Amino acid sequence: MTLLSESTDDRLSTPQDSRLRVVLFCDIQEGQQDRFLDAYEQLRYQVSAVPGHISDQLCQSIEDPSRWLITSEWESAEPFLTWVDSPAHREMVKPLHGCVRDTRSLRFSVMRETSGRRAVDSQLPPLAAGQSHPGVAPAPRPGPDGIIRHALTFTVKPGTEKEVARILAGYSSPAARVDDTTRLVRTSLFMIGNRVVRSVEVEGDLVAALRHVASQPEVRAVEEAINPYLEEARDLGDPLAARDFFMRAALPAVQHHARSAEPAREAVRHAFCYPVRTGCGAATAELLARQDSEAVDDPASPVVRSTVFQRADRVVRVVDLTVDPEADPQAALGIAGPRAAAVLARLVDLAAGEDPTDREGPRRLVGSWRMTPVTDRRAPGA
Repeated sequence: MTLLSESTDDRLSTPQDSRLRVVLFCDIQEGQQDRFLDAYEQLRYQVSAVPGHISDQLCQSIEDPSRWLITSEWESAEPFLTWVDSPAHREMVKPLHGCVRDTRSLRFSVMRETSGRRAVDSQLPPLAAGQSHPGVAPAPRPGPDGIIRHALTFTVKPGTEKEVARILAGYSSPAARVDDTTRLVRTSLFMIGNRVVRSVEVEGDLVAALRHVASQPEVRAVEEAINPYLEEARDLGDPLAARDFFMRAALPAVQHHARSAEPAREAVRHAFCYPVRTGCGAATAELLARQDSEAVDDPASPVVRSTVFQRADRVVRVVDLTVDPEADPQAALGIAGPRAAAVLARLVDLAAGEDPTDREGPRRLVGSWRMTPVTDRRAPGA
């Protein structure tokens, strides 16, 4: 996250298809550390809503406590440079001007990334054998169960929802086994209004799994069949155009929680799409993740598993429940307790008559935010 205004006249040339890493060194004035931290706490949620922003970290020197480092990651240089030159950026960083003595900003194009034992050298899986996408993408992290979770979201033209749902539900599942170390575990599709969310669970290499799926004739036929109904056109036969689509559609998993032991009653998968207020996406995801972390540790809770997907102000929560959502709407929504309900009420846009703190409010919200299941397919033995 770039916190102080700076000139971009000396912009460095960076590959247009590479992620950008911005490194900001900060020297904090004596006695202003608490003020700096308070200002950063407010700013980080605002910055997370900026298009193209992926993540940021705040670090303090272990040798000189007055020196801080802020690193941020962006989809490419273009959205960052557009934002850093904007009036919105200058207004956003004003609270920091009185507590930061000096700054130095550096920008780097991400060329290679290693996560664990795997080096990821392509941003997206090719759509067919031999194709590849330029650039480098973040390597999704597996959860405690060793499963990598990822989601894509896109919208279709209003009025075509039923036809799109029919097409998406009617394909033949590809083979689950990709290679000796990788297999597809589960694919779940949901819709709300004209928005589609597809979540996937993969054991092993996510890139290899998505490459495998994208190359299957039955899957390619389905993707081509829904193309005419998309609000934003895409060409999956063109690697660069496909890369742009997947970048726009990516909905990363930011948190996953699961009960250590399987419940006696089989859980059913549901999904909820939260109408987050501008700039509140990260805070909403954190709230839901904290609630689900406590829920899965409570044997009396119907929550068995939960994955929170979030990008900017788009927040989707996929949750496995042992009861129907209407039977326990608080647990279904991730707001067990009046305090959590009150916090959520400040983070989302509510329609007339919708209030999570009311007695009947959570049940109404289940009806409003619950996504319609299209298909939920597990690999044999999953």
